[in-house]
Amino acid sequence: MTALQKEVDFVSQHDVEVHDLANQIQKNMLDMETGMRGFVITGDEQYLEPYNQANRSWLNNYNKLHSLLKENGNQQRTLDEMKPLIIDWITDFGEAAIQQKKAGDTTALNAQFKNHGEEKMMEQLRTQFTSFLAKEKQSTNERINKLNQNTANLKITLYAIILMVTVITLVTAFYLSRSIVHTIRQVVKTIKSITESKVDLTTRIHVKTKDETRELADAMNDLLNNLEKQSWVQKSITEISLIYQGITDVKELSKGFLMKLAPMLEAVYGVIYLRKTQDSEVFYVKAASYALANDAEMAESFRPGEGVIGQAAVDKRIFLIDRLPEEHFKMITGLGASSPRSLLVAPILYEGRVEAVVEFAALEPFQSKHLTLLDLLQDKFGSAISSVQGRMEVERLLGESQVMTEELQAQSEELQAQSEELQMQQDQLQTTNEFLAVQKQYAEQRALELKKAKDELEEYSRKLQQSSQYKSDFLANMSHELRTPLNSIIILSQMLMESDEDTNLEEVKDSARVINTAGEDLLRLINDILDLSKIEAGKIEILTDEVNVTELPQMLRNMFDPVAAKKNLTFEVMMDSDVPDVISTDGQRLQQILKNLLSNAFKFTEKGSVSVRISLAERGLAIAVRDTGIGIPPDKQQIIFEAFQQVDGTTNRQYGGTGLGLSICREFTHLLGGTLTVDSEPGKGSTFTLYIPSTLEIVESPEPLALEEAAVTVSESELVKQEEAASVEYEGSIFKGKKILLVEDDGRNIFALISALEKKGIIVEVAKNGKEAIGILREGSDFDLVIMDIMMPVMGGYETMQIIRGELGMHKLPIIALTAKAMKGEREKCMEAGASDYIMKPLNINQLFSLMSVWLTEQVDGE
Repeated sequence: MTALQKEVDFVSQHDVEVHDLANQIQKNMLDMETGMRGFVITGDEQYLEPYNQANRSWLNNYNKLHSLLKENGNQQRTLDEMKPLIIDWITDFGEAAIQQKKAGDTTALNAQFKNHGEEKMMEQLRTQFTSFLAKEKQSTNERINKLNQNTANLKITLYAIILMVTVITLVTAFYLSRSIVHTIRQVVKTIKSITESKVDLTTRIHVKTKDETRELADAMNDLLNNLEKQSWVQKSITEISLIYQGITDVKELSKGFLMKLAPMLEAVYGVIYLRKTQDSEVFYVKAASYALANDAEMAESFRPGEGVIGQAAVDKRIFLIDRLPEEHFKMITGLGASSPRSLLVAPILYEGRVEAVVEFAALEPFQSKHLTLLDLLQDKFGSAISSVQGRMEVERLLGESQVMTEELQAQSEELQAQSEELQMQQDQLQTTNEFLAVQKQYAEQRALELKKAKDELEEYSRKLQQSSQYKSDFLANMSHELRTPLNSIIILSQMLMESDEDTNLEEVKDSARVINTAGEDLLRLINDILDLSKIEAGKIEILTDEVNVTELPQMLRNMFDPVAAKKNLTFEVMMDSDVPDVISTDGQRLQQILKNLLSNAFKFTEKGSVSVRISLAERGLAIAVRDTGIGIPPDKQQIIFEAFQQVDGTTNRQYGGTGLGLSICREFTHLLGGTLTVDSEPGKGSTFTLYIPSTLEIVESPEPLALEEAAVTVSESELVKQEEAASVEYEGSIFKGKKILLVEDDGRNIFALISALEKKGIIVEVAKNGKEAIGILREGSDFDLVIMDIMMPVMGGYETMQIIRGELGMHKLPIIALTAKAMKGEREKCMEAGASDYIMKPLNINQLFSLMSVWLTEQVDGE
């Protein structure tokens, strides 16, 4: 009997719980899928709430289900195969899609959904869940059949026991008095009737005597009563559990529950109220009814604590009310109306929360087995309600997703129709073009000529655009090259004008020397610009004269031996013996070409040697200038001769210069009737070879290039601001003892600025480029202000200021940007990079002191 009871409990509890957990895991997957899709489609993070909830609970449900299947190895292995798929789906699709949506990576999202990998994996999971549930249902049916078989065996055993009792009784009766023979016969007759009843547990043994035989019969009847009750309860639970499967609507589930349970409870009326939440307030709303005649008289909803329904929800217990008054309500039939006498109200719980409240009424009092059945159904039906509500939400979200998908499909079809229409128009145009081609075949030659002219125009346009870009780069660099010496001239000359009688004579000489050097550099730059302008205008004059070639080596040595000695380089000039002594050419232009080539060679050579070789060529002389410098990449060996072009045209290049030298050399060489070639390898050096004829033939000057004027203007607001800043009076005492970091690559500007700043008692530390400045600031951050040049080698001012503000975190350190590149938007660019203020070269020293006074005063006030 105990074993049979355990089997009944196993079927009623274990199998139903397995089904519930499997359905719950499947619901979790649907929650995650629909939550992910809802978030991806709408971007609303509210859709992530069911996704996150399901992601947190599926593994717990999985572990519970896995432990319940410990005696079923096959189902456990099936479950083990499903776990990696679930984890892979969460990692590769769920989390990935959410992160891509949050990052705005639409391309990756589209690629992921186009691969259909997520749909295939989810379909595989659904298939495995279906197979798992089918096998579990089959196992349940097998256990029920086994239970029926065991019940039959128990009946046989009981029959055997009864038979044994009968035999014992008969044997005992043989020895007992004949007074109990009649009673024993009645017991035997009853037992036989039970044997012939085909497992009818409602059959009872009726004994009239009051001896031990009566006690035996009463015990047997009690046993049959208990078995009948338990069998009825478990059978009813199993039947009700079967209605949960396949239902996706909570109202349909409620109606089916009432229709199945009400007859079992012998109820003539029933109603179920489901939990609803609106604006954070809980209601229990009528969802389904059983045998109600007039729904209008029924309450549609209850709040917690309102009426017996609401109180049952609050107390979470069953209410059983007998002896109802007749006017409470009527049960209506075709023949009349009757008043039920008993009322049963029970809450339906799931995880401690009341999901629903059911109410039943019966004409007769409810029996104990009815209460037992309803008590056992509370948690199971609550789980079913929660599961179905979850599926309904999933279906709602899927429906919304499908509607959006259909809208996208409609738009896609509309675009397809437009594409087809455009294709038809294209086909018509193609037909028209073919017709015109046939009709105008005789004009093909003309079309070819037009195409050639078009190509020439496009090439000319490309060259003009490229030339315009080259000139913009040139003007930006030229602005720096012109303003740098001009800046030092203005500063030092202003200092000399304002100097008093106590000024040291050596300081005056040093200032004058720097001014002289800067003036010569400025004059050289202006001469280069004028030469290039004359060449482009076609107005350069070539003066033919006899040039003594034998004097060239000594002249070049005199000019460049000091340069070579200063840079520790070897300098050689070699001339072959067969070179003619005199050639007819423009000697001035020839010297200018050689000076430019050698200047470049020494500029780009840090170690090694520079050499000149003069040899006889086919039509004249070949003068080769060879160095062991940085070399020129192959892709740059042609553009260096173009107007306004350099190997590195940016303002941060290491070696400076305007890039005019080689362009002028090429044009002069052309005017002298020669050619200029280059042979170079990066890291090994370069060789520039000048070929000039022995006798100069006048060559037509090239057509002047169309130059666009580039003018950079400073906005009126900036001029006003600078004038206002220049007019601010500053106190000399504010500069006394201040420590300033000067970041400047030009020695002339360094000398000029240090001279001016130290007169104010300022301590100046110099960095030649941005990289040195960063190193100095890392070692010590006690500087009061930084003067930052923008265009420097190695690391420019923009990058340096960004590192100071970003990496070093020096947000309060004043930085005044100092630049000769007066292009539009330069001020905004400096401010964005981290500058506190901005001043242009050539600068007014009083204006600089005024700006410094403003920022140093603000710094003192801030402290």
